[in-house]
Amino acid sequence: MALTKKQVKQLRTLANHLNPLIIIGKNDLTEGAIGQTDETLEAHELVKCSVLDGSGLTAKEAAAELSEQLNAEVVQVIGNRFVLFRRSKRDSIGHIQLVRE
Repeated sequence: MALTKKQVKQLRTLANHLNPLIIIGKNDLTEGAIGQTDETLEAHELVKCSVLDGSGLTAKEAAAELSEQLNAEVVQVIGNRFVLFRRSKRDSIGHIQLVRE
């Protein structure tokens, strides 16, 4: 699902106040980090992630790899942080209502 410019703008606004829930360190993207990101996306739909200086990956590389493995969309990458979005399959959470063009 490709996001439109209006949808990206809406998600960036929502992610602005979020604190990073996923932190990628010197071990880069381990199975545990990927699994934790998957669970967090399922619970929240919108997740801010941070890449520490000791990591061998840049934020852009980490975002691209995670989005590919988890079938998520990269909303934005700024500095050492990035934001991912994926529609949750759970009915028990409040889903983000994306704008339509």
